[in-house]
This record gives sequence, C-alpha cells and structure tokens, in this order.
Amino acid sequence: MISVEQALAHILDLFDPLDIEDVPIAETAGRVLARDITATHNQPPFASSAMDGYAVRNADIATEATLTVIGESAAGARYEGTVNTGQAVRIFTGAPIPNGVDRILIQEDCTRDGDTITVSDNIDTKSYIRPAGGDFAIGDTVSAPLKLGANEISLLAAMNVGMVPVRRKPIIALVPTGDELVYPGAPLGPDQICSSNNLGLKAMVEAAGGEARLLPISRDNEAALRTVLDLCEDADAIVTMGGASVGDHDLVGQMAQGADMETSFYKVAMRPGKPLMAGQYNNTPLIGLPGNPVSSIVCGHIFLRPALNAMLGLGKQALTRETATLTQDIKPNGPRAHYMRAISGLVDGNPTCTLFDRQDSSLLSILAQANILMHREPNDPARKAGDKVEVIRI
Repeated sequence: MISVEQALAHILDLFDPLDIEDVPIAETAGRVLARDITATHNQPPFASSAMDGYAVRNADIATEATLTVIGESAAGARYEGTVNTGQAVRIFTGAPIPNGVDRILIQEDCTRDGDTITVSDNIDTKSYIRPAGGDFAIGDTVSAPLKLGANEISLLAAMNVGMVPVRRKPIIALVPTGDELVYPGAPLGPDQICSSNNLGLKAMVEAAGGEARLLPISRDNEAALRTVLDLCEDADAIVTMGGASVGDHDLVGQMAQGADMETSFYKVAMRPGKPLMAGQYNNTPLIGLPGNPVSSIVCGHIFLRPALNAMLGLGKQALTRETATLTQDIKPNGPRAHYMRAISGLVDGNPTCTLFDRQDSSLLSILAQANILMHREPNDPARKAGDKVEVIRI
C-alpha cells in the first residue's frame, strides 16, 4: 500500500490541462478562464452620478441657495451643455456628469418648485460622483485560471467580452461494476441493490466543471467489463466503481495486477478506500474506486476532484484543508489515514467539527448529512474536545 499523498501524486501525473476553446459569455457559468483578459475601455467610461439628484457646481451650494434647473441627464441620454453658476441639471443614478459640474446634490437635500430648486439645511457633503475608470481601467487584467461564477461573468460582460477562452470540459466516463447492481427506478431482485455511486459521482463531476457520461453497468465477467471500457475511448478519464479489491469477482483489480493495464498504483493506506487503483487503459487515464458507496464518494473527493482541477488548468494539488475545533473526545487512529464524516458549525465565529458516531463505509445516510471530512494522519493520537483538527469541505 502507498500513502494518500503518493497516490494523489501518481493520479495527478496522469493529467494535464485540456485544450482551450472560445465560448459565448452566456455559456460560461462554471467554466474555467484559460487566458488573461485585459480591459480595453474604462468602466464607467465617463464620470457618472452615484445618486438621483441634481448636478451642480459645489461653489453654489449653501443653505437656502436657489438654482435654476436647465435640463436633464439620464443613463444613455447625457446633458450636452455646460452647467454655469446658479444652474443645475436633473440627474439620475448612472447618468453622465455634465460639463462644469463637480457635485451631485441628492434629491433629499433640496426642494423643487417648477424649474427652481432650493437647498435645504443639514445637507450631505459627499460629491456622489463616480470617476471614469473607477471600477476598472484600460489595461486592468482578470487573471487566469479562474472559475467563472456570477460575479466574474458580470465583470467580463462589463469589459465587453463576448467570447471567453476557457478550458474544455473534462469528459469523465463512469463505469459501475457488479452483478448485484440495477439502475434506480428498476425493480429490485432479492439479491440486488441500486447503483448509487455513479449518480453521486456524476453530480460531483458536473459541480467541479466536468462532463459526466454514465456507462452501462458492467457485469462481473471480463468480456462485459472490456465491452464497457471500450466504449470510453473518447473520454478524458475512466472512473470505475467496484471490482478493485482482491476477490474472485474483482476484475478491475485483476486487470491492474496483470498485463491488461498500465498501472500507477494499487491499494492505498486510507479509510474508507483501501481498494483503490489508478493507471491507463488503452492510453486513457483510469481511476478504480472502491465499490462501497461511502468509500467511492470519499475517494472521489480526495482524488477525482483534484484530477478534474488539473485538467481544467487549476493546478495539481490536494483539496484545501481548513482548521476546525473538535467538539468531542476521540480515540487514537490506526495505521491508515482516515477521512471521517462530520458536520461543521460555528461557535463564536470559529468553525467546529462534530464527528458522526457511525463511520461505516456503507452508510450513505450519514454521508448525506456530512458537510466536511475530518482528516486524520496514520497513527494520529487520541484527541480531546477543543483540539484543532484538519477538515475538507465536501
């Protein structure tokens, strides 16, 4: 067996950033920016009003002063003239500032009668003028790589970017194995269970920015497994579930130890997830995950998500670990790294880690409640409530 760190290094060695493609900005949610984007205009492109009110000369503003309204400036329809002494222009938020103006008198700080406004007392002293380029200026850069969400897409749209260079979505072929499996919704025989790992991993892949392909369930014979694997030749990676252990029916494991596959490693010193392997099948990277439901999903977080990040150009590293405060005493850990299902909360603004009592690798009901994995190194000593521990958000 090798360590988790060694296994992850071997897996990441199998993957490199994928090709770059230009995609319409409306279709970039969740995609990864692949090249830097540089602003070619200022935003706003002109000085603009931050409030509704009147564009005035600051020198004219005093309590009970009166000004004559000579026009209006709205977004998309600026006032073309110049504001002189004793004059004002009605202005709305986002509208261009007229010539001669150095202040916005907000509408709450004056009264209007026809074309005359009178300045109130106790008025706001702010100018409420947004300078040209106050948001971003020509030459400012949005740096890649960057996963694009609502905030980032809004910025790129404001920069007038119509087509965005992004990494191609990794195509991940998901291959469940086992005679006992049926797809959800099908009638269950007395010795059958629903195939759940592939659906959970599909959601994980898509949330991480990949494209998941659900392959047929492979039955426990070599011909069936090869038939399904041969359907994956155009995928960027193959992920099998089950069959990676040492039993008579564990065909993926047998292939990994034979001449059928170029194998990077086989078995990892972790729980859940010891029967895990990686290599290449017909030059396509393959990750063989355990069949136990929780083991499969946990290993997906620890190994598959970093592999997806590598393909998307987000770097080759493990998922970020955070620090949390343990809320209960726990016994020493054994000789394998342990990824324990837990819930994180907040106490006085500080994150906490509360472990579930049951940590069996078959308990999806527990995993569904967890929002973190607590990471324990091999032979980690007993811990007390209040100790700081490392956690991974899931």
